Amino acid sequence: MPPGPPKPPGIKLPSNPLDALRDIIREGREKVERAGSDIRSLADELHSGFPSTISPIINSGERQQDIELQESLPAAMPAPDISQEKSLAEEIPTQDIATGCLPCAVSHFSTSAGLLNEAVRFKGEGLTSNEILDRIAGAIEEQNTLERVDLSPAKIQHLPEWERPIAEEALTQSRQLRHALEGIQSIDELEPLAADTKRYYIRLNRQWYKGRFSNLGAEKAETIAQRVGEES
Repeated sequence: MPPGPPKPPGIKLPSNPLDALRDIIREGREKVERAGSDIRSLADELHSGFPSTISPIINSGERQQDIELQESLPAAMPAPDISQEKSLAEEIPTQDIATGCLPCAVSHFSTSAGLLNEAVRFKGEGLTSNEILDRIAGAIEEQNTLERVDLSPAKIQHLPEWERPIAEEALTQSRQLRHALEGIQSIDELEPLAADTKRYYIRLNRQWYKGRFSNLGAEKAETIAQRVGEES
């Protein structure tokens, strides 16, 4: 058999074509691994500048996502300084609760009695008359103000001892009157309510003034008596 063509110098021909293909695949894999190693090294250097709360991830793509997630997280809020809050609270001055007003309660009952007496004058027009409805609404407003402002439970506690029983009774009477007015169903109920309100107003007014003068003290009572005597 005649000899084949001469082999090119420096090149070793594989005995099997598959061997050449395996060599090419192996070399490509090695290049990819080397590139991946370089990318991981670069990512490690970048990652070293961030907090260590994120655990290292081998895959470079997942590591990059982890870094981006860490950057998007809001900064941790500092724990509140409880001692500072207490000091601020201590600096706020405590305001004393105002004292209840018995003369104001007398005035509210006086106004309600007058409004209901006026409403009775229009009883011929029926309960749905504007004249009656408006005066009932005015009386309810008066008693609401008495209960929620002038004789609130917190204010009654600051009254002098002799005034508290009078204030408690006035508060109870006011609630009863208000509930009766809010639930009134016929014109026949209006006149007794007006009469009862007028009677209690007179009683409350007497209690207030008698209690006031009896609790002035000897010195103030004597001063008033002298003034009254001089004027007479």
